[in-house]
Amino acid sequence: MTIARQATCVAICGRGVLIEGAPGSGKSSLALALIDRGAVLVGDDGIMINNSDGRLIASPHPNIIGKLEVRNVGLVDMPVSPPVAAGLVIHLDPDAPRFIDKAEAVTIAGVALPLVRLFPDSPVLALRAEIALQTFGLMIS
Repeated sequence: MTIARQATCVAICGRGVLIEGAPGSGKSSLALALIDRGAVLVGDDGIMINNSDGRLIASPHPNIIGKLEVRNVGLVDMPVSPPVAAGLVIHLDPDAPRFIDKAEAVTIAGVALPLVRLFPDSPVLALRAEIALQTFGLMIS
């Protein structure tokens, strides 16, 4: 069963990164920065997810496919990734811990995923997100 989820998602080297957080926390801005570094948009502020044989598959939401909100500019068209298995959830959190030994866990649609909280106000947020994926993200086969 496929369900809609309010999150932003990009694909990095074949792995989906779900970006969640409060409204205005910078989800779309982080996605834009990651796209600038080579990621591909799956969906902004709305994605479709389903459990496929124990993997969480994220795909574009049909109502907003290929659209990314760029603050102070508007909605812009972006290339879109095909559906991708999610390897990490990033939660933008102004109270994120400074150090972690391991990722938290979150279950979405019956699939357990690692979750890393990142402080959203950083000029190197995209780099920290990529390192979180390398360090804590699921390897997708």
